[in-house]
Amino acid sequence: MKAVRFHEYGDADVLRYEDVEVPVPAVGEVRVKVAATAFNPVDANIRAGFMQGPIPTTLPHTPGYDVAGTVDALGDGVDGVTIGDAVVGFLPMAADGASAEYVIAPAEALTAAPTSIPLADAAALPSVALTARQALFELGGLRAGQRVLIVGAGGAVGGYAVQLAKQAGVHVIATASPRSRDRIASAGADEVIDHTATAVTDAVAEPVDVLLNLAPIAPDDFVALVAHVRDGGVVVSTTAWMPTPGDEGRGVRAETVFVRSDAEQLAGLVALVDGGELRVDVAERVPLAELPALHVRAAAGELPGGKVIVVPAGA
Repeated sequence: MKAVRFHEYGDADVLRYEDVEVPVPAVGEVRVKVAATAFNPVDANIRAGFMQGPIPTTLPHTPGYDVAGTVDALGDGVDGVTIGDAVVGFLPMAADGASAEYVIAPAEALTAAPTSIPLADAAALPSVALTARQALFELGGLRAGQRVLIVGAGGAVGGYAVQLAKQAGVHVIATASPRSRDRIASAGADEVIDHTATAVTDAVAEPVDVLLNLAPIAPDDFVALVAHVRDGGVVVSTTAWMPTPGDEGRGVRAETVFVRSDAEQLAGLVALVDGGELRVDVAERVPLAELPALHVRAAAGELPGGKVIVVPAGA
């Protein structure tokens, strides 16, 4: 089979599109014929060797921890999944991923794929939608009638965060650039702040219950935003490389998101997709052979807003 792997850490040129043996599932595992995976910014950090502590990969390594595809083979002890099932999942980040024609997945990480969208497009759902869900509701404790400020809503996580918060009956304030404004507004944001033209600290008129940061903003700017969180509120951030500021004196709690795979939660998100309540946006579809070039574009800041999926030949 064809796969993209890196045999050493480094820049995008360490990625190779090459022939690899088809993997065999072990106990509790299934083999999935990949319809698509998705590019995530952390893929580049793993490839560069910056994540060896929290995500200890074995070289050579195949990236791509989101997967949508069809079950192709079963390991011993697998129940509830059959060959031919269309599935979607968030794979273990340290294991070989789905930038290949076939991938091994723990059966417990998979759930039935949405039926209302193309199977390949479902690869744009797992890790980013789970990040949004866990950030808003598990860490943020967000509930109906509250107000949330989502900083960096133009990205893939932000698009899901806006939709999920709005669906929960929350007043959503989102920051986005002009190229993302219409998409974020159509996702349900009540207010969209153009952060390229307006200081966010000046544009938020009333306190928010939850501040969700998804952007690599300057630490001083982040601290300034905390002043807009009400007493007893929550600051949640996905930028794990920098501290998440709170305000202990006002009871403002600080939380950092470390997303985890959760097939039950993912099944709930799939149900929302099939119920027409959650939109899956795919910004671009890239052939698997062009994944190295995609990493180059990502490093240059040339990717579109939203999610880019990566599709094997013939999928």
